[in-house]
Amino acid sequence: MTHTTLSVEGIDVLIEGDGPQTLLMLHGWPDTHRLWDATVDALKARHRCVRLTLPGFDPALAPRGTTLAQMTATLQRVVDAVSPDAPVTLVLHDWGCIFGYEYAMQHPRRVARIVGVDIGDHNSGAFLRSLGGKQKFQIFAYQFWLAIAWKLGGWWPALANRMTRWMARAMRCRTDPAGISWQMNYPYAMQWFRSLGGLGAARRVALDCPMLYVYGERKPFMFHSGKWLERLATQPGCKAQAFSTGHWVMVQQPQAFNDCVANWLDGKG
Repeated sequence: MTHTTLSVEGIDVLIEGDGPQTLLMLHGWPDTHRLWDATVDALKARHRCVRLTLPGFDPALAPRGTTLAQMTATLQRVVDAVSPDAPVTLVLHDWGCIFGYEYAMQHPRRVARIVGVDIGDHNSGAFLRSLGGKQKFQIFAYQFWLAIAWKLGGWWPALANRMTRWMARAMRCRTDPAGISWQMNYPYAMQWFRSLGGLGAARRVALDCPMLYVYGERKPFMFHSGKWLERLATQPGCKAQAFSTGHWVMVQQPQAFNDCVANWLDGKG
């Protein structure tokens, strides 16, 4: 079974498994490529699984804040390197969704299908209108905290790390705290301080390719609107599946999550 590593812009790109379909897996905060360990184990017998740690998210490397345009360009180079002649299926979570959706919007011919986990139409008016005042404050509070930690990281990294790991515990994230660092927070600084050019240029999420959307229901707020679910219910080839979990569905219910993804990829559900 194939197991190789490529280097793209100094980023290790891991390739495991065989099969006609290439799955590109992108994680979010505060994770690395290891988020997908169980998913790769479940899918690599039938699919070619590709994953990487997003720029700036590897705590073993120097901080690497990345603009939205740079991230999209990096993903394009990765896709060209691992699947030059065929589109890929994106498997996305959290900030991986936001960056992956942007890539798919800009390069629709290079994306065949998408599995999106827990982040939907995050930048739509419908999503904003779906939130109550308390939910908006909760989102602002945790994201602004992490944005501040990123700002502090350049001159007081120990404090910035403590702030980041405290928030990860508060959000019941199961990632090993030793692998969580302040440098992972730069997307939040992009969101709230417009650091690194901000996210204002991101396109509104409007995807035409087949999509499986998986989300956890046991959260104080959602990252999608009701209209997002309605659209998926009527769009050919699309499906939305709720789980009784929090934000990290693939960690909290790995077997059920992996079965859901595998069946959808194989056209069984």
